[in-house]
Amino acid sequence: MSAETHAAQQPTLRQRRRAAATQEILEAAEHHIAEHGPHAMSLRAIARGLGMTVQALYHYFPNRDALVTALIAKAYDDLAAAVQAAVDDAGGGAAGGAVGGGTAVPRLVVAAEGYRRWAIAHPERFQLLYGAPLRDYEAPVEGPTTQAVRRMSGIFQSAMFDGFTPEQLAAADTPALTPSFQAFVRHLPSDGLGDLSPQAAALFLSAWGHLTGLVVLEVFGHTGFMAEHQAEVFRFSMLNMLDDTHRRIRGAAGDAE
Repeated sequence: MSAETHAAQQPTLRQRRRAAATQEILEAAEHHIAEHGPHAMSLRAIARGLGMTVQALYHYFPNRDALVTALIAKAYDDLAAAVQAAVDDAGGGAAGGAVGGGTAVPRLVVAAEGYRRWAIAHPERFQLLYGAPLRDYEAPVEGPTTQAVRRMSGIFQSAMFDGFTPEQLAAADTPALTPSFQAFVRHLPSDGLGDLSPQAAALFLSAWGHLTGLVVLEVFGHTGFMAEHQAEVFRFSMLNMLDDTHRRIRGAAGDAE
């Protein structure tokens, strides 16, 4: 590669400055959300905290929705990174600890616990993802938030279904699925749930609702009566959910572990 080609591929000084300013704005917005919650987000307050005008901020984010989209995508990316790190730290397999007498923790449970830990550590950012929708905000269709969700979904799909064949997943024991739901799944993008059979997609969506629902209850303070037992109940619930899912897939669940 020539020096001229290499130089042409490097970000310009203007681009580097813009990227640094954009990152500073995002960090200031995250700090503002952590203090006041996502529904109290104020572009004027964020700009004031950075020593800039709202008009200057608009040079980087043309409106509130653009900033919200960037914040949501970043939160999903950070959450996915935390989940992936939890899986990697466990060796990529079912070695994330021990259950009871020393049984290895399945990779799906390791991923779920990484998800839970991030949510507890960043409750306001988690609320931005799974709390009440921000008024008048709509995520762009097939935009960065969608791509970030698919990245995280892929980690959990792999952890839940690795080791099962497409034929086993298609033959999973689920309640009868309507033709409209089956058509819906088959028309989903291939980098999302579209790679799964309708039966596997139904199992995954059910499991995802179970997992996220439990985390939402804890983050929003509805399970505080369990005190230090919340982590134990969450692990038990995830193990039970995974066992039920695998029993519904034809073939020995042990073959997928």
